[in-house]
Amino acid sequence: MAWFWLILGGCFEVGFTTSLRFVEGFRNIPWTIAFLVSVTISMGLLEYSARTIPMGTAYAVWGAIGAIGTVLVGMVWFGEPATTLRMLLILGIVACIAGLKLTA
Repeated sequence: MAWFWLILGGCFEVGFTTSLRFVEGFRNIPWTIAFLVSVTISMGLLEYSARTIPMGTAYAVWGAIGAIGTVLVGMVWFGEPATTLRMLLILGIVACIAGLKLTA
């Protein structure tokens, strides 16, 4: 169950990084609230899952989910380039996550 909470926490990391794009120096109140709620939930779920999963593994997986998710959001919704190299690098991150899971 800890892995489920960790993955969900990684998804909320994507939420706070995406929200951060719109906070406008924390003057845009709705996006600032979305950022604060997302970061709180994300960190809370990371802490909770790290009670069972080794902290180094949990943090690496959580960060990778956030990084991959943020890159994908950028490509799908913000027109960032989806080059072959970027896709290969994302696959490299996924391979590293799988390796960490196998060694945990």
